[in-house]
Amino acid sequence: MADHNDRTPNIPGPRQEHPAAGHGQAHGLPAAAPLLLEELDDKQPRTAALRAWWADAWDDGGFLHDRWEDLRCAPALGWHGMANWVKAAIGLAGICFVILLLDSATDALAAMLHGLLTAAPRVQVGTDTSTGVFAVIDQPIRTYVAAHSASLSISASTVYTVWQLVGLFGLIGGFARSSGARITWTAWGAASIAMVYSAAPDEGRTIATGLAVLAWTAASALALRGLTLRPSLFVHNAAPGIEIHPEIHVPAPAAPPAEATPDNVHPLQKR
Repeated sequence: MADHNDRTPNIPGPRQEHPAAGHGQAHGLPAAAPLLLEELDDKQPRTAALRAWWADAWDDGGFLHDRWEDLRCAPALGWHGMANWVKAAIGLAGICFVILLLDSATDALAAMLHGLLTAAPRVQVGTDTSTGVFAVIDQPIRTYVAAHSASLSISASTVYTVWQLVGLFGLIGGFARSSGARITWTAWGAASIAMVYSAAPDEGRTIATGLAVLAWTAASALALRGLTLRPSLFVHNAAPGIEIHPEIHVPAPAAPPAEATPDNVHPLQKR
C-alpha cells in the first residue's frame, strides 16, 4: 500500500519527457525549443572578439589610436602639416556650413536689401528733412532727383538711397586705394555738383555750388589719399660701359711640315 503522506515531487529522469511538453502537445501547441549550449558559446566569442578589436584599435599603431593622434597634433602642425583626412573633413564641414548659411540667409538678405533701398524718407520738392549747412547741398540734390525720376520704374527715394550708397562706396574704396572706387568717387562728385547747380535757387546758386565743390574737395582728402599730381621720375641704371674696337685679326697661315719643305727654300734673315 502506497504511502499517501509521501509528497516528493515527480522529477523527470533523463529519458522522461517533461509534463509540460506533453501538455502542450496534447493541446496542439508546438513544443518549446530547448536553448542549445552551442548558441551560448557563439555569443561569447563574438563579444570577446569585439573587445579584442577595440583594444587593438586603441593600442600603439592601431587605427583609432592613429586617427586620434592626427587630431591631437593637427593644431600644432598647422594646415600644411596636418593629415589629409583632417583637411578633407574641415573643408567638407566648411562647405556644408556655408551652404546652410546661404540657404537660411537668402530671404533675410533680400528683405534687408529691400528695406535699405526703401528706408530713405519720401523725397519732396522744395522742403526736405535736412537742415543746416548740409541742407544747402542736400536739398537741391533731393529736388533734382524728385523732378527727374517721375518716369522711372523705381521711386525717387530709392534713387536717392542708391546715390548715397554709391558715394559711400567711392569714399571707403578710395580710402583703401582702389582705382575703380576713386574713379567712381570722381564721377559721383561731378554729378552731385551738377545736380546742385541745376536745382539750386537762382539767388543762391553760386554759393550752393561753391559749398558743394568745397565739401567734395574736403572729402576727397580721404578718398584720394596718397594720390599726387607730381610726375614720377624713373631712373634706370645704365649698363656698364662696353668698348668696341674695330680690329680685324687674320690668323697666320700654318707652316708646312718639314718633310714637304724643299731644300732650296730658306727663310729670310736680317743682317
